[in-house]
Amino acid sequence: MDKFTTLTGIAAPLPMMNVDTDMIIPKQFLKTIKRSGLGKNLFDEMRFDDDGHEIDSFVLNKPAYRDAEILVAGDNFGCGSSREHAPWALLDFGIRCVIAPSFADIFFNNCFKNGILPIALPQEQVDALMKDAEKGANARMTVDLEAQTVTTSDGEVFSFKVDSFKKHCLLNGLDDIALTFEKVAAIDAFEGTASQARPWV
Repeated sequence: MDKFTTLTGIAAPLPMMNVDTDMIIPKQFLKTIKRSGLGKNLFDEMRFDDDGHEIDSFVLNKPAYRDAEILVAGDNFGCGSSREHAPWALLDFGIRCVIAPSFADIFFNNCFKNGILPIALPQEQVDALMKDAEKGANARMTVDLEAQTVTTSDGEVFSFKVDSFKKHCLLNGLDDIALTFEKVAAIDAFEGTASQARPWV
């Protein structure tokens, strides 16, 4: 998993409440167990019409936001089913940070496990960030995980809270597998002692 330290990038405004995981990545794309390749299907039913043509009005199809790395969204983002494909699709598209007033718990935790920083801020602060994002590609935000701040293109700074363990994992690029590998020496020592004490096991 890539480390998340400081991100300066284009923020796309998505002022929609209750964006669920089926909207993020529709069910027909859940057959794969690969984390790559889902970016092209992100928000599929909002990005494309029935013939597969781009819907020009959708934010991520607009030239200013095609390379967005930050998404500023509405309340209760990531609700619905617990599919881990949702953060996979966001990450594969290039989104490394989602800012919203609130998130569904399972989606929120899945983001951290996949290298995405979800930031919950009060509605009035999200509104200010949404307005900044609407300026387009020239208005770049900076997200500093170490300092726990989001800075607008005009220099306005908002602080956010993050669990210390989740912060440690993101800063160091540690997913569940990498965390286990950190304990390899202790696991090997335990296995060695256990096999001597109970050779019949």
